[in-house]
Amino acid sequence: MLAQEIAIAKRLAREAGRVILDHYQRGTPVEFKGPGKADPVTQADRDANHLIVDGLARAFPTDAILAEESTPAADRRSHRRLWCIDPLDGTREFIDHNGQFVVMIGLAVDGEAVMGVVYQPTEDVLWWGAAGRAARERADQTTPLGPSRCGDPREARIVVSRSHRSTTVTKVTAALGIPHEEPLGSVGLKVARVASGEADVYLSMSTNTREWDACAPEAILRAAGGRMTDVLGDPLRYNKDDVSTPRGLLATNGALHTRVVDVTRPFARERGWLT
Repeated sequence: MLAQEIAIAKRLAREAGRVILDHYQRGTPVEFKGPGKADPVTQADRDANHLIVDGLARAFPTDAILAEESTPAADRRSHRRLWCIDPLDGTREFIDHNGQFVVMIGLAVDGEAVMGVVYQPTEDVLWWGAAGRAARERADQTTPLGPSRCGDPREARIVVSRSHRSTTVTKVTAALGIPHEEPLGSVGLKVARVASGEADVYLSMSTNTREWDACAPEAILRAAGGRMTDVLGDPLRYNKDDVSTPRGLLATNGALHTRVVDVTRPFARERGWLT
């Protein structure tokens, strides 16, 4: 199931990664977009975006595509299948030259994330997941993914944003008694840590993430046996009118999910996310 989609997404992610690495090694000017022009973008983002969008359009001409650096098609919502693409997740990390950035290609069907590929070019490591199967590929080794079984927050490990530090996440971490915290770039990398059992929780209270930030990581984590929702525990949906994820993101090993939601709920209420 979805074998062709996985194979093509893997190939395109690796090809985009080579384009990004070329810019990474040569250097590329930084521009800014969005409200207040606080969101950086480079030619690496645009070139990788074009490569992936063009490749998917050729392979799956009847599917809709939602990509960070493209204008969404007017008829996007009339399609059952939607590709969600973040061609360079972690542009700030790319600019800072720390290697913590990835290519992300996800597929949603009827509003649900069903397949995802996340590729880290600097390490040549790729994570993928679909239909209850998830793995990490590096060199000639393929390793099945599986989250930890940790059910006690006092023994848990949380990955947090390196460049968008949240005081609320710090408060939730303290309230849960989580002792181990790792700042890391890229949503995709953080969720991959949870899917592989190297971390137990990822929490974001940001309202600035979009469907292309969540689709591929969620598909991988779910296929591995973990869980990803908004911070209130409600399912993430794709191909909406508004492509934002307005109530944050929570990715866990599954065993800790309800506990984290319970502790996060008062902070969500303060933000008006609960009525």
